Amino acid sequence: MFKPVQLFADWLVYSLLRLGRETLAGGAADFFVFETIKIFILLAGIIFAVSMIRSYLPPSRIREIILRKSRFSGHLWAAALGIITPFCTCSAIPLFLGFIQTGIPLGVTFSFLVASPMINEVALVMLFGMFGVKIALVYAASGFVIAVASGLIIGWLNLEHLLEGFDLSKRIQNVAFGTEMPRAERFAYAREYTKDILKTVWPYVLIGIGLGAWIHGYVPENFLARWAGPDKWYAVPLATLVGIPLYSNAAGVIPLASSLTEKGVALGTTLAFMMAVTGLSLPEFMILRRVMKVKLLLVFFGIVGAGILFTGFLFNYLMK
Repeated sequence: MFKPVQLFADWLVYSLLRLGRETLAGGAADFFVFETIKIFILLAGIIFAVSMIRSYLPPSRIREIILRKSRFSGHLWAAALGIITPFCTCSAIPLFLGFIQTGIPLGVTFSFLVASPMINEVALVMLFGMFGVKIALVYAASGFVIAVASGLIIGWLNLEHLLEGFDLSKRIQNVAFGTEMPRAERFAYAREYTKDILKTVWPYVLIGIGLGAWIHGYVPENFLARWAGPDKWYAVPLATLVGIPLYSNAAGVIPLASSLTEKGVALGTTLAFMMAVTGLSLPEFMILRRVMKVKLLLVFFGIVGAGILFTGFLFNYLMK
C-alpha cells in the first residue's frame, strides 16, 4: 500500500539529498520522510471517515445510549464513545464535566475520560501505521479494559462527594448534530474537522517522528534492551513513572514508542509508557485538580496506574 511512499522517500534521501544508504544520517532521514508521509495520509483518511460517522450521533441521544440498559453497559458505551471523540485530555475534560452535569454517573464519566486520550482514532491510525493491525488491536483492547474497569471501581466507591469547583447549573454542551443534517454539511464538517485536527497534531507528529528517526538511526542496537527488556522486572514501572511527567497526545508518543520497540524495548514496557503519557500525565492531574479533590485524583491515578502496570507485565510475559 505504501510502496510508492517508500520509493519517494528513497529517491528524496538517497538520490536528491545524496545521503548514503549505509550511513546513520541516511537511515534516520529515510525513516523520517517515509513515516511522516504515511502517517499524515492515514490520519487524513481515517479522521475524515470517523468525523462523518460522528455527525450522525445527535448529542440528545448520547445520554440515552450510555444509560440505555444498565450501569455496566453504560461504562462500555462511554469507553466506546471515547474512541471517536477528543484525542487529548485537555479537550476531553469539558465533555467529562458535561456528562456529570447531565446526570451521567461519575464512574461512567471516568470510563470516558480514560478512554478518550488513550484509544482515540488518532492513536489507532498511528498504531496501525507503525506497528500493524495486531498491535493496534492489542493496545485498543487493553486501553478499553482499563477504561471500563477504572470507571466500574470508581463508581462502586461512590466518590461523587469528592467533586468540587464547578457550577452544575452551567452546562457544557456537545457540538450539535442532527440526523437530518444535509450530506453536503456533513462533508463540510468532516473536511473542516480533519483540517483542524491536522493543524493541531502536526507539530507532535513531526517531533515524535523526529525523535523516533534519531533513535532509529543513531541509538545502537540492543542499547535500550539492556534496561528495558522483558527480563527486567523494573522496566514496566520505570517506563510508567517516566511517562507521567511528560505530556503528549498519541501523535507525539507513538512514533517514539515504535523506535523504542525496534531497539529492543519489550512490547509491554512500550505499551505502559504510551498509556502513562496519554492517560496518566502530570498536566492532566493539574487540570483535573480544578474540579476534583486530591483524594479522588489519587484514587483515579492509582486505579489507572495499576491497570497500566498489569497490562505491561502481562504483555511482557506473553511475548517472551
